[in-house]
Amino acid sequence: MADDPQVLEHEYDGIQEFDNPTPGWWHFLFWVFVVFSFFYVMMDFSSSPFLPSDEDRYDAAVLKATMAKFETLGDLEPKALTFASYAQSEEWMSYAASTFASNCASCHGADGGGMVGPNLTDDFGKNIKTIDDIYTVIDKGAAGGAMPAWGQRFHPNDLILLTSYVASLRGTSPGLSKAPEGEVMEPWPDAPPPAEPETGE
Repeated sequence: MADDPQVLEHEYDGIQEFDNPTPGWWHFLFWVFVVFSFFYVMMDFSSSPFLPSDEDRYDAAVLKATMAKFETLGDLEPKALTFASYAQSEEWMSYAASTFASNCASCHGADGGGMVGPNLTDDFGKNIKTIDDIYTVIDKGAAGGAMPAWGQRFHPNDLILLTSYVASLRGTSPGLSKAPEGEVMEPWPDAPPPAEPETGE
């Protein structure tokens, strides 16, 4: 019969085989999975240009967690005890340090030692006498615009946390420090670290 499979000519140890080719659908699926595996490998590795790296995913997760916690702050009051309190919070000062690095370090140095702007680590201040003055200078600016006003650029809580961060730099030891400018500032007030927000658990 025409539909009967044909016997192939080769023989191994007296054994012959039919000419029974693999079905076309099998070949189709085989190549589909070959192509799919290429894209799967590309999407799976952290070096893939199609997906964020592990570092990017980690940074995004940290940012998301930080922003969620940021919402628990409520509306902070810009007053001396608030500044002094948050200056003692390692977690919030780590957050504020990134704001400082992005916006202030170019003038005041990465560690606050001063460059174009004054040294923020010593006991002298050109426009600052009290801890409240730090907030005013950041918010309104100073020196005829040499120190820009950041009040309209930041969330009010960011202004307060940045004020606390600048206050926390006082008494630190930068790698390079600018000579003292201005007058001796008053000591910062004593305040306990901020209380942890209620979690509801």
